[in-house]
Amino acid sequence: MDHNTVPILSEMTEQSPEILFWVGCAGSFDPRAQKVTRAFVKILNACQISYAILGKEEQCTGDPARRAGNEFVFQMLALQNIQTLNSYNIKKIVTTCPHCFNVIKNDYPALGGNYDVVHHSEFLQDLINTGRLKFNGGPFKGKRITYHDSCYLGRANEIYEAPREVLQQLDADLVEMQRSRQNGLCCGAGGAQMFKEDEPGDKRINMERTEEALQTGCEIVAANCPFCLTMLTDGITAKNKEEQVMVYDITELIIQSIGDES
Repeated sequence: MDHNTVPILSEMTEQSPEILFWVGCAGSFDPRAQKVTRAFVKILNACQISYAILGKEEQCTGDPARRAGNEFVFQMLALQNIQTLNSYNIKKIVTTCPHCFNVIKNDYPALGGNYDVVHHSEFLQDLINTGRLKFNGGPFKGKRITYHDSCYLGRANEIYEAPREVLQQLDADLVEMQRSRQNGLCCGAGGAQMFKEDEPGDKRINMERTEEALQTGCEIVAANCPFCLTMLTDGITAKNKEEQVMVYDITELIIQSIGDES
């Protein structure tokens, strides 16, 4: 990412930015998730939002370690992050990763990290509602889009409407999977499964979820999580449907709608 367009908090001399954009490990290092990071930065710039990232001062939140049962590593990483955030007097954090969102919002307060943490789907909804972000459906008018509820945004934090309201702005045909909202099915990456082999079983979870998405007759699967993007894309590819069905984060759909894909 270009440092000329992405302010680093430690290099800022002015007052504190409106938000700290927590990029996350996937958004920093995974090529697919980096596209989401860039898309979100373009939206922030287009809306003239004052923001910054921690850059090299940002550590992993420790979420995968805690979910995998390594409490020591979780606390070590969490305390490092809290020390950094508190040194900058950070109040509001926005992240494109539901795992980062959940752990900073719900787990960090017990260790002394109390912040206003917002997932990017809620943040985008607010930008639309306040008139700071304007776009129309454009290329998605009439297209069939199905939305996948990520576990840590949906069931863990009961955020179901914000991403759907953002998608409604696309003027698309939004179709629900058989299991959605409170009954949504995991993509298969939760609980640190992203980083380990599957347990023996008849069918991989991401394949089952992919089949549910394809049953809707969708042309696009919309997600809001880097792990979900990976698992659903793998499922679509395994079904040889990558030419017919695309998997996008909601930020990428917005960027295409406002005509900024550079």
